[in-house]
Amino acid sequence: MKQTGGPVKLRAFCTTAPEVVSLSRAAKLVAAITDNSGKKGSPPERRSWDASLPVLAKVLISAGLPEVAMLIECSLPGSSQRVDAVLAGTHPTTGADSYVLVELKQWTHAELGWNSPRIVWSLHTRGDQLHPADQVRGYCKYLQRDVAVLHDHGVALYGVAYLHNAERQFVEPLFQLDPDQFGCLFTGDQRDEFIEYLRARLAPTSGAEAAKRLLDSEIQRRTTLLKSTAADLRAAGDSLVDNQRLAFEAVMNRINLSRKGNHKSVVLVTGGPGSGKSIVAMSLLQRLRADGRRVRYATGSEAITKTMRRTYGRQERELEKLITYYKSLTTMQEEWLDVVICDEAHRIRRTSTDRYTRSVLRTKRPQVDELIEAARVPVFLLDENQVVRPDEVGTVDLIRDHAARAGLPVFQINLNGQFRCGGSSAFDEWVLNLLGLRAFGPMKWKDDDHFTVRVARSPQQMEDFLRAQITETVSARITAGYCWDWTREPDSDGLLVPDIKIGEWYKPWNKFADRIGGPDDPPPSWLWANDPRGFEQVGCIYTAQGFEYDWAGVILGPEIVVERNQLAVRRDANKDNKLRSKALFDEDFDILIRNTYKVLLTRGMRGVVIHAVDPETQDLISGLATPLE
Repeated sequence: MKQTGGPVKLRAFCTTAPEVVSLSRAAKLVAAITDNSGKKGSPPERRSWDASLPVLAKVLISAGLPEVAMLIECSLPGSSQRVDAVLAGTHPTTGADSYVLVELKQWTHAELGWNSPRIVWSLHTRGDQLHPADQVRGYCKYLQRDVAVLHDHGVALYGVAYLHNAERQFVEPLFQLDPDQFGCLFTGDQRDEFIEYLRARLAPTSGAEAAKRLLDSEIQRRTTLLKSTAADLRAAGDSLVDNQRLAFEAVMNRINLSRKGNHKSVVLVTGGPGSGKSIVAMSLLQRLRADGRRVRYATGSEAITKTMRRTYGRQERELEKLITYYKSLTTMQEEWLDVVICDEAHRIRRTSTDRYTRSVLRTKRPQVDELIEAARVPVFLLDENQVVRPDEVGTVDLIRDHAARAGLPVFQINLNGQFRCGGSSAFDEWVLNLLGLRAFGPMKWKDDDHFTVRVARSPQQMEDFLRAQITETVSARITAGYCWDWTREPDSDGLLVPDIKIGEWYKPWNKFADRIGGPDDPPPSWLWANDPRGFEQVGCIYTAQGFEYDWAGVILGPEIVVERNQLAVRRDANKDNKLRSKALFDEDFDILIRNTYKVLLTRGMRGVVIHAVDPETQDLISGLATPLE
């Protein structure tokens, strides 16, 4: 079976300044952008295109640069984010390709927020905003990292923010942020200076070839968090994009303020799968550690904690000591830490007490209270649609409620981008609607340049397809709903028992034991998602959650059926002992199962293959996405 889903190319509407002006006058600019860039755009975005892009085009014409290529709404590889415009041409001095990324803002007034040079308040937006020069700086570093043609040291790359409706005097505080090659700022009354800036970086010749080289360039896919080195993490903060960077700066600002003014506060960072919560968390850990702050990174997941320790602890022993469990913070002296970074906070338990807790340490105190008290600034990163166990209670409302009881202010940042599932926010919405976590119900999937969705007629066809995708750099895993018994001990030959049987196809669950065996043995449960040997077993929600791989195969178990053209949940088909309690209401069970499949379906970075055991469910899914050949 052939490989598919290779690296995508950048996508943009490639045009010139005179054409933009002409399209604008004919009221055809928005249609041209949507037809050629692959982005439909929300109503505010469309209004912004009409208002800002002709202004930039007229600046280029006035600068004598009408032939410079304008790549409008240029995609970032593996991300749902876009650059307003990339100007492509030739450098007037070196003759090499030269690219200027432009972030356009219609702001007229703006000031710095929270006494930070990187957080901005504007009359035109709600809440905190990332400084526009920092925004375009992040785009530059992201593209430089992932686009092969930009690895050439001869190629010039620049970033600029243009606040074309503003006068400098009304946004003066924004100029406190030092400019550099990747991030500088001009206002409307600095139009002449902006023109000189562009002339110094772009020659008055055609930019068509430079634009083609950029759009045709090979994409070097981003390194996953658990394939990053400790050195990568130290530099990760520089290439955080948009709200990732805003979250990072907001947390750092709260920490600095708490230290200066002896204030305690709580920070919430929310976002869907692949929005960058964990990379923000690990970037914070590295920065705070470098600054000499007392910090811990904690999760409620054994798989994530052990894998993080193994991945980074082998490189830096000191880093390993900073990675821990929520329950390990329960005996910590109140506010002994400057910061505790609670990743995967949707996995916060009701209490930290479990069967392994010594009797003298047993308590009914809420775990969230212990985490809030563990540091001067507790930071919680979570996705409420990933709560999958009855004893997991991590929600925004819960954290806010307990912070309010402690008299603490809460600062919340939403990571609304998408950096998994090929950067396809459309796929995330498709999954939410498919599973009834949105009101619209199942919808037909339309393949895009970002992500591939296929339906397998059998688990064997799924396995064959996924196996064909695997290379040294491309990974794949198969997961399933917990609808089959699990023999936890190997058989007499030391082999895992193939508990999952669907027709003539059978596979074992991932290894239950957490100990590492020989090179020919299955990986321990906590390494299943990251060890290549994991493809030979089927993973469950507890080994897949929090991880990512290139291709995801997902088996919808017999607990998922069709009722009135919607997916419904059958409780009696589930085999998970954690969900068997009679005290668990049907309504709660239903949402936990839907959340489970939401997690499983959104682990892939390139694509997902789905098979449903129930025939009617399989028919429904087959009508929504393209079947495998």
